[in-house]
Amino acid sequence: MRLTSSTVAWVVLLTILSTFAHQHNGFVPSRTSLDRLSGSANYLTKEELWFQQTLDHFSPYDHRRFQQRYYEFFDYFRVPDGPIFLKICGESSCNGIANDYISVLAKKFGAAVVSLEHRYYGKSSPFNSLKTENLRYLSSKQALYDLAVFRQYYQKSLDLKLNRSKVENPWFVFGISYPGALSAWFRLKFPHLTCGSLASSAVVHAVYNFTEFDQQIGESAGPECKAALQETNQLVEQRLATDGKAVKALFGAAELEIDGDFLYFVADAAVIAFQYGNPDKLCSPLVQAKKAGDDLVEAYAKYVKDYYLGSFGVKVQTYDQKHLKNTVITEDSADRLWWFQVCTEVAYFQVAPLNDSIRSSKVDTRYHLDLCKNVFGEGIYPDVAATNIYYGGTKIAGSKIVFTNGSQDPWRHASKQISSTDMPSYVISCHNCGHGTDLRGCPQAPLSIEGNAENCSSPDAVHKVRQQMVEQIDLWLSQCQASARSSM
Repeated sequence: MRLTSSTVAWVVLLTILSTFAHQHNGFVPSRTSLDRLSGSANYLTKEELWFQQTLDHFSPYDHRRFQQRYYEFFDYFRVPDGPIFLKICGESSCNGIANDYISVLAKKFGAAVVSLEHRYYGKSSPFNSLKTENLRYLSSKQALYDLAVFRQYYQKSLDLKLNRSKVENPWFVFGISYPGALSAWFRLKFPHLTCGSLASSAVVHAVYNFTEFDQQIGESAGPECKAALQETNQLVEQRLATDGKAVKALFGAAELEIDGDFLYFVADAAVIAFQYGNPDKLCSPLVQAKKAGDDLVEAYAKYVKDYYLGSFGVKVQTYDQKHLKNTVITEDSADRLWWFQVCTEVAYFQVAPLNDSIRSSKVDTRYHLDLCKNVFGEGIYPDVAATNIYYGGTKIAGSKIVFTNGSQDPWRHASKQISSTDMPSYVISCHNCGHGTDLRGCPQAPLSIEGNAENCSSPDAVHKVRQQMVEQIDLWLSQCQASARSSM
């Protein structure tokens, strides 16, 4: 093929970027992580890059730093003025840039995609031990400053590579779930650093007793499945009282010595089917068993072992408070880390409603508070009021933020579901539209390449919201670029 001047510039930029990346790799202890998204097609890139991050952004005296992992993807970047999409990682190991709908958006807008691992998670741990006193710098506030510092660092690095100064690419931030909240909060706190935000299934409202969560599971299940689930949970509780060891063994969860941990595990196994767009994997066999007069506990235990622990890949130890107390850094440390954030900032205590609940009434506020105390020590509890005062909850006073939610997702009740000025909110309604449907398609787990929506029960509902997202991103990027030109 013939090399045009733009092609030459592109090749030169890639060469510089590759050289820069290899020169700036930091050393961290080797640790492996559970990768549920197997196969290279599931990632745009898995090549690790590193930079030095400030440990405490709020102290003028503490100048300690730690190595933070990030990724970059330049295949669709329009040199030199294309936008930069910052895809925020959250409460798990960040093993690359997932090949979801953001790859389609990057191609459409000629954008580079960069992604920063959340402090403490994966390979970005500041300490060699996760004892409670070392977790004092694990918070959403510190994480937002991490993103701001990284954004400035990366823009300056790009300017050096392109041999320019006082010119900035337009940035746009993306996130799903807790990273979706971080995306909205980043635009709220650092509006000068991004043209806008996509906040997918963004849990921006900290909730102490999150009864709406269980209520949504009932609505998403529908009358037949809901009734079967309620009966199943009642039977599980009865058997737990008479022969606890046997019923725990039936579910493959004999290691859960605390009954509350086991009942939380039993409830969560049902949640995942609706949250991630696989409701029929749960409801079809359970309703069938009820109609046939079969043992509902046996039928539910089979679903839990085959799907939740099997193909979905959850580990029983995730629910074991002995595991959560482990301060040694392992591939499963995210369990302890996220519970620390739950127990200090956001709560989201998924308690049973007083009436018509699906989960056990023993999964109550006291269970959660006891867990926080047992795992992290005295004085650890979530200051939900302070979190909502700081960010605004669903009354967030931001601008140029798109909120999206799936109709079946229980987490949408901690998100902003009503549009306001410069902050449109869309709910994607379909039978299997759950957590992050706009970027993940259906089902939401396992990964659908490029966020394929064809397996959604209503692909048109997803396409419609995506088109509205694209229009907002296009508008806000254009406004950003126009403002940059007028200031030159």
